[in-house]
Amino acid sequence: MAKKPKVDWRGVMTAVVTPFDAQGRIDEAAYKRNVELCIGYGCMGIVPSGCGGESWALTNDEKKRLYKLAMDAAKGRVPVIAGTGGTSTAECIELGEYAKSIGCDGVMVLAPYFPKLSDDDLFGHYKMLSDAVNIPIMLYNVPGYNPNELKPELISRLADLQNVVAIKEATTEFAKFHWTLRMCSDRIQIMTGQLSIYGVAAVSHGARGAVTTVPQVWGPESIEYYNLCLKGETERAIELERKAIDLWHLYHDKGRTLYCSIKAGMNLQGLPGGLPRPPLRPILEPDLTEIRIGMEQMGFKIVSRAAAE
Repeated sequence: MAKKPKVDWRGVMTAVVTPFDAQGRIDEAAYKRNVELCIGYGCMGIVPSGCGGESWALTNDEKKRLYKLAMDAAKGRVPVIAGTGGTSTAECIELGEYAKSIGCDGVMVLAPYFPKLSDDDLFGHYKMLSDAVNIPIMLYNVPGYNPNELKPELISRLADLQNVVAIKEATTEFAKFHWTLRMCSDRIQIMTGQLSIYGVAAVSHGARGAVTTVPQVWGPESIEYYNLCLKGETERAIELERKAIDLWHLYHDKGRTLYCSIKAGMNLQGLPGGLPRPPLRPILEPDLTEIRIGMEQMGFKIVSRAAAE
């Protein structure tokens, strides 16, 4: 087997939100400002058009535009890993080819979320992607939202594909995360997608980093939290992890949608969250006040009371 591409993806990478205006258009200036802020916080990578970027609500042309905006804003300071997941293999290949053509450092590929696929179907999908486009691939597993789960045994098979170099493992079941680390970390880099709920354990067990939306609402303290995990300063790390868990629960409480809550949390702090795109709806009252009060109690500085500026 030929050698895999060499990458050194580590630390906290931001799954960047896509700010939409009241007409549903991408706010490009806000997007680039957010990328700049995240790099300033200390993030080690930028991931456009992931789940946090509402990729399901974007056309392929819009996804490509986000890749270009992220590249322009990052200016080579950190890796840009384009979210190229889709429901068809051909679509993923097209997006991957474009990402490579503009110099993206890699692609993050969510498994197709419809229809229900077998493990062999999923393996075949990723093999076709790896064979078609010579660009480093980060697998993306998020079984809480996607019925096509990448289980540890399948991830181990996928880890042997030529261009598969990493995974964002966002299972909420730490036992599955643990087994993926045990079975695959000698061949691919394991990134947690659940920094907020088990970051201390994930990093302690050997995760190379995290791909997460949380820096966009939590700022530099989220990077401090990760670094404390990395240095083994467990007491302070657990203190911050509890804050992360409280924020995660606040954003999900009473049936709230995480992606809308994140944008609301950004907007309340004067950050460029923007509006979600339908079918998602912005956080309205009384939920907005509950989020504002909850964040204030956690020590976040609130500068606005609006769902979006």
